[in-house]
Amino acid sequence: MDEPLKRHVCLGCGFLYDEALGLPEHGIPPGTRWADIPHDWVCPDCGTPKSRFEMVELPYANAEAAAHALV
Repeated sequence: MDEPLKRHVCLGCGFLYDEALGLPEHGIPPGTRWADIPHDWVCPDCGTPKSRFEMVELPYANAEAAAHALV
């Protein structure tokens, strides 16, 4: 079984990176794991480095919402 997709929050501004959603507008497709984002990547909102993000556990409201996150 694959590990569940996670979310990471910027400690500089609170921006949330969701692995399920990715950041297509920044060239990061949905499903991209945090470990696969380049080490020199910075928060698109405030420029905080990737090293200043923390993983957070925020469950989806329901299974249907989780399924639609990948659409």
